[in-house]
Amino acid sequence: MHGTVDRRRAISGYGPLARNGALLGLACVIAFSALLLLRPHLAADMRDAAALDRILLIDSLLPRSAIAIVAGAALGLSGALLQRVLRNPIADASTLGIAAGSQLAMTIAVGLFPLLIGLPREISAFAGGLAAVLIVLALSWRRGLDPVTVALCGMMVTLVATALSVTIILARGEYAMSVFIWGAGALNQQSWDGVVALAPRLIIGFAAALVLVRPLTVMSLDDSSAKNLGIALHSMRFALLTLAVWLAASVTAQVGIIGFLGLAAPHIARFCGARRTGQLLIAAPLAGAGILFLTDCMVQLLSQGFTDLAPTGAATALLGGPLLLLLLPRLHSGNVLQTDGALRSRLTIAAPGRALVLLVLGMALLFFCALSIGRGVDGWHVAIGSQLSDLLPFRLPRTVVAATAGAMLAAAGFIMQRLTGNPLASPEILGVSAGGGAGLTIALFLFAFPSPAITITAMTIGALIAFLAMMAFSARGGFGPERLLLSGVAIGALCMAIVTVVLSRGDLRAFLLLTWLSGSTNRAGSFEAWTGIISLALIVPILPMVRRWFDVLPLGGGVSRSVGLSVAASRLTLSILAALLTAIASFLVGPLSLTGLIAPHLARLMGFRGTIGQLAASLLLGAMLLVLADWLSRTVIFPYEVPVGLFAALIGGPYLIWFLTRKET
Repeated sequence: MHGTVDRRRAISGYGPLARNGALLGLACVIAFSALLLLRPHLAADMRDAAALDRILLIDSLLPRSAIAIVAGAALGLSGALLQRVLRNPIADASTLGIAAGSQLAMTIAVGLFPLLIGLPREISAFAGGLAAVLIVLALSWRRGLDPVTVALCGMMVTLVATALSVTIILARGEYAMSVFIWGAGALNQQSWDGVVALAPRLIIGFAAALVLVRPLTVMSLDDSSAKNLGIALHSMRFALLTLAVWLAASVTAQVGIIGFLGLAAPHIARFCGARRTGQLLIAAPLAGAGILFLTDCMVQLLSQGFTDLAPTGAATALLGGPLLLLLLPRLHSGNVLQTDGALRSRLTIAAPGRALVLLVLGMALLFFCALSIGRGVDGWHVAIGSQLSDLLPFRLPRTVVAATAGAMLAAAGFIMQRLTGNPLASPEILGVSAGGGAGLTIALFLFAFPSPAITITAMTIGALIAFLAMMAFSARGGFGPERLLLSGVAIGALCMAIVTVVLSRGDLRAFLLLTWLSGSTNRAGSFEAWTGIISLALIVPILPMVRRWFDVLPLGGGVSRSVGLSVAASRLTLSILAALLTAIASFLVGPLSLTGLIAPHLARLMGFRGTIGQLAASLLLGAMLLVLADWLSRTVIFPYEVPVGLFAALIGGPYLIWFLTRKET
């Protein structure tokens, strides 16, 4: 009798799942029927139009629909495995850096070693994806694979991998730009070869996952319980991670990056009624297949003619940001990140004025060295006298741009860290720079060639909207470190998905966005230099006038109101200033420098405790960081250049990773 009751419960548990699955299938059938009826046809008066239409149907439309189903199922299964193995509700190929690592490996293979183009793309994609996830796990191991730490380390690995990919694309654009366009996740097919290559991998992966249902069920418990039940935890975890990475890398190698589908599919499966591990391993692939298929149908229905409105992968990535925001309440970190009060340096400078004078002298010396020291075809040289005068028109504008942009990013980071009381707040981490990129993208759509004034205005509005949205979502959690950072990650993902849609088109707008994304200063002229100088001179002097806000706001809204401070007005004013500083600096050097994070940190670690002293030190240190990065970017691999924003990101990324993974003291 007891067995009969359990069997009935098990059968009844499949009722909602089957019903929701049938609804998803019906939606797919309706969408595909509409696509067949409304798909574009060749002109009837063309020769052999009927035969060509038949070829387009059989060799393009049908395999495209089939690969959407197969790729979506593979990513759904990969996401379910990753989330169950890591016990992390936001784990997938996008958040763990697997997709970015795969794209970087393929970019290296195509851009630097074009002779390897004959080798299967899956080999390099799998190697890059596996290396990325192993780096993420190694970095977060000391915090017990805490979900928040894993997500942030994955974000940083993605940031560094993207920086390296864009650098290679700019250096070897004749080979690698096509990789970037393809990497946006276009599902266009010209034959059934992609389906034939990917379908067996899905079948093998699905069979392996079903065989490992029991270990997966046990691994949903804590580590000690899993070990007590006889699971070789580390070996099994590595095997399942390898399987998940292989599935995700196979999809990336065939169709490019399909953003956040592996994150969404398991959650939709659970929402539809999947509770047990076996149910999830069946429902998540079906959900992933249905989502990608429906998205691809909508992309084709909304497109004109035979050209897609946007790559399906980029359109799917637009779901990632909102989904992450919806999942924030479910994230509970076992290792809470330190707050600003816990991270204050024990060192206090006895004479901050003297220290600031030394920083000013150091800045002047670094500025002179950046102008005079360089490499030429005959080696290193120091330019003085007439030679320096000849080089100043080329070196002075870019050095001024780097210095002013670094100072503005440092000021924006200082505002954000004081406003939120969080030491990890910065324009780059919180998605504010990406919001500026979304604003730039919209400006490029509205105006063929927007003027600098329109560009900066659009970027400011985008950055402000992103910052205010991040503040609104994180305010419900009291600006806690985890909620604040993951809100920024989510908003940044959403904004960068908008940018990726335009980048994937490969037209002039894509080139302008790629140049902005790289943050190159080699085209900086007098206009950019004066823009930086005037902006810095007009905005930064406002900050000492609101010193009281910086002192009171970190204490919380209740304390601020009790001393007569208008919290909403002061936060809005500071948000506008931070967005304006971020937009102008990002317009000059791109979005990836991490200077807004590092400069206030260094100022605090040096012992600057007062508001004015820390602000001044942050400005000088931010300027010095980007001037140094600009000088290194044009000398390290001479005669080639690394864009200054990407070079600074390669410096700042490891710093943030160290900060996130160091042991608590």
